[in-house]
Amino acid sequence: MLELVLILTGGFGWWFWENRKRRTHAVSPGYQPSIELPHEQEFELYHNAFSLCSKKIRVCMAELDLDYESHPIDLIETGSYETLSRHFLAINPEGTVPVLLHHGHPVYESHEQIRYAADHAGEGSESLVPEEEERSREMQLWVDRASLTGDNPILAMAESAGNCVPGITLPLFCSMLKEIPIRRILVGLLFHRLRFRPFLFLLMKAAGLGRLAKIKPLAQTIERSIQHMNRHLDDLETQLEKSQGPWILGDFFSLADISWVVIFDRMREADFADVFLGEGRRERVAAYRDNLFARESYSRGIWNHEHPTVRRGTERLREAKANDPGLVALLGDSIATREKSA
Repeated sequence: MLELVLILTGGFGWWFWENRKRRTHAVSPGYQPSIELPHEQEFELYHNAFSLCSKKIRVCMAELDLDYESHPIDLIETGSYETLSRHFLAINPEGTVPVLLHHGHPVYESHEQIRYAADHAGEGSESLVPEEEERSREMQLWVDRASLTGDNPILAMAESAGNCVPGITLPLFCSMLKEIPIRRILVGLLFHRLRFRPFLFLLMKAAGLGRLAKIKPLAQTIERSIQHMNRHLDDLETQLEKSQGPWILGDFFSLADISWVVIFDRMREADFADVFLGEGRRERVAAYRDNLFARESYSRGIWNHEHPTVRRGTERLREAKANDPGLVALLGDSIATREKSA
């Protein structure tokens, strides 16, 4: 009995000590002139291969041809909660990636980072922001329409396609978590600012892909994500028709296009591309996606960073769909589901 008391006391003492050292809190978006962190290069980037927002700033840096010191950081989906480590929380107390440093000063939130990088790229870099005020406002509307925002983005899926991404990613998360030990997910329950997220990961790991459709809240989230994403893509189809392409602002490639390429890449990873763009649906959007994927910045910012855990997760997801009609119906691949979500 005494040994058990000592173990519990020691465990609580360790957690209390670590929790004080790993306290997290929300941070203000944008450039932080009052914070200066250790750095060696003008630009440095803390990022993750799988993170949607990390992909966005990497593509932007590639388009601007800006060199940066790369600091890969693990998320639980790719191996561990490195974002909750003491080292990383000194970089971003919110515990999220990406973080862009400029002369040691952090810039938080990817939609702020891409604008900051475009404004500070210097001479010789491509302009990604139109000079005309009206077109610049139009660009920002489409940046916002693709942005992933808030602690619980699925509550605002009607506002942006970016907020639909977590929902359509749930099956891929479930597949990837097969490789992640439970003990690593438990770290999130101990230290994560938003403990519902690691709890959700534990639930998905326990359920597996085979029982995902039976967890009603998750199934409903996936269905609503598909429905809202369809509406956002319909609006994008209309915009591309209006602008006459090939880009959102016509012949001007902008931050809006950088914001959307990552959404199409997540559709590829989560095996959702055919649900939204297959069988000739939204031909302008499909051509737009292909044009985005053909740019060198896509290779440099996304494809060259592909994580093996993600690749294996995609393969397992495709295999599961090939053998489970119920999963196929849930993920929108059946004709009935397509018609319902249209």
